[in-house]
Amino acid sequence: MHPEFSDEDIIILFKDEVDNEDKDKWMLWFDGASNTLVHGVGAVLLTRNDRCISFTARLGFDYMNNMAEYEACALGIQAAIDFKVKLLKVYGDSALVIHQLRREWKTRDHKLIPYQAYIKKLIEFFEDISFHHIPREENQMADALATLASMLQLTPHGDLLYIEFRCRGKPALHNRRRERW
Repeated sequence: MHPEFSDEDIIILFKDEVDNEDKDKWMLWFDGASNTLVHGVGAVLLTRNDRCISFTARLGFDYMNNMAEYEACALGIQAAIDFKVKLLKVYGDSALVIHQLRREWKTRDHKLIPYQAYIKKLIEFFEDISFHHIPREENQMADALATLASMLQLTPHGDLLYIEFRCRGKPALHNRRRERW
């Protein structure tokens, strides 16, 4: 899925994170989600020009929660590489994944070691990349995308191509358009 959200409506979710020193960096938020049957991942790239690009995918294999977090991180980093990003700040709400990628914690789980090694290879594409742990409430958009991917039932007709997200400032009753039906 490639949902398309209105940038000006969701940019507010990320504005507090962008410091003046980071104006030349792209930002990435990632998250994984699961329910009893399906698992999904989501990632959001914020460009230097404040454009939000969102990505989501459903995982079609068995995994544990931390593997989904690594999958989401890899999805976002791969997208950044595709956009030829060289300066990137990565945010995630998984303390385990962030601290392992910063090499502050050892990766002992044999299922996670290949993920860490893979992301280490992806890191070589960047001049500067950093990983930052954030509270879950600061990761709302990536969480929503991951949850959406884990909940939507895809039809045989293919993926849902676009989702438009708008913020209404007043109730529909106050939108007095004079259109002929």
